[in-house]
Amino acid sequence: MIRFVFAASGSKGNATLITDGEALIQIDMGVARKTIADALLPWGKRVSDIEAVFITHDHCDHVKGLPYLCSHTAVYATECSLDPKGVFETIEPYVGIQIGKINVFPFSVSHDAPNPVNYLISVGDERLGYVTDTGCLDETALSLLKNCDYYLFESNHDLRMLAKSKRPRSLKARIRGDHGHLNNVQSARYLASLVGDKTKEIYLGHISQECNTPEIALETYREVFAEEGVSLEGITLRVTNQFAPVYGGDKE
Repeated sequence: MIRFVFAASGSKGNATLITDGEALIQIDMGVARKTIADALLPWGKRVSDIEAVFITHDHCDHVKGLPYLCSHTAVYATECSLDPKGVFETIEPYVGIQIGKINVFPFSVSHDAPNPVNYLISVGDERLGYVTDTGCLDETALSLLKNCDYYLFESNHDLRMLAKSKRPRSLKARIRGDHGHLNNVQSARYLASLVGDKTKEIYLGHISQECNTPEIALETYREVFAEEGVSLEGITLRVTNQFAPVYGGDKE
């Protein structure tokens, strides 16, 4: 059983909590402690119950809340991705970590940060593919992510909205580059090639408040899936939120 809650997703802060009903882990800690505590309330759990936090990369919207963790909570990050003076456990891409019955498998992605990773989370034969803050995915990552039960996939920006925005040209180039963020079309094309008969839920993450909207992201997904001849029937398609938790996974 995998249950998860996207406590926050976006450029202002990111954090996701995952449980199998016993162990409780977290991906990234870019929010206040209260945000995590509030998201855990429906599960009857507390921040002190979090056993481990896995970091994707060192940008502040993913790590600024680390000081608010309990001292006994283990923090896992790749070499060079956090301040070496910090106390954390080093993980390596493509080497899994077991927390109770939860297997956490990091894989390399393409982002303008030191040694960034995303994660494939497994409990028994159920899998959650967690993809955020990357400008592209290589064949190794794509093969790992085939036919997951659940996906969190970055769908950061709409290219037309980004082009029309008042952001500096250099920032626009960085965002749409191979070391930036996935746009709606890229995200949808990747997912259309990955979903399979096990796939139940897709969540779109890290949606830009200035250069995207939930409506545009969802509509782009539907259009791309139709173009690729891939059905969304039987698959829940939702967006995450910067300011409110979004729950998913097994309902039992």
